[in-house]
Amino acid sequence: QVQLVESGGGLVQAGGSLRLSCTASGIIFSIYAVGWYRQAPGKQRELVAAETTGGIATYAESVKGRFTISRDNAKNTVYLQMSSLKPEDTAVYYCNAGTWYQVFNAALNAWGQGTLVTVSS
Repeated sequence: QVQLVESGGGLVQAGGSLRLSCTASGIIFSIYAVGWYRQAPGKQRELVAAETTGGIATYAESVKGRFTISRDNAKNTVYLQMSSLKPEDTAVYYCNAGTWYQVFNAALNAWGQGTLVTVSS
C-alpha cells in the first residue's frame, strides 16, 4: 500500500521561499517518474512540476524559473524548492509517483494529505 506524506508548507510573504518534501512508503521513487501538484480553493488539481527517472524535469508555465523539483533516492524523498512565491501560488501541494503517463495526467489512485502553502501579499 502506497502512502505519501508531504511536508514543509506554511505561511510566507510574497517573494519568499519554501522547500516542500515528500516521503513515501510502499513505493520507491527512484524507479518512477515523480510529480508535484497543487489545488487551490475552487480549482482543479494541476501538475506544477514533474521529473522522469532520467532526471528530465518539466514545469507548468506559471512556475517555470521559480520552482525546482529534485529527489534524494537514498532518502526516498522528493523535494519542491519554491522561490519568488506569489499569492497565486497559494494552494495545497501534493506529490505522487508512477509512470510518466500517470504522473503527467494525474492518473494515480493514492494521494497524501498534502501540505498547505499560503503566500501573503
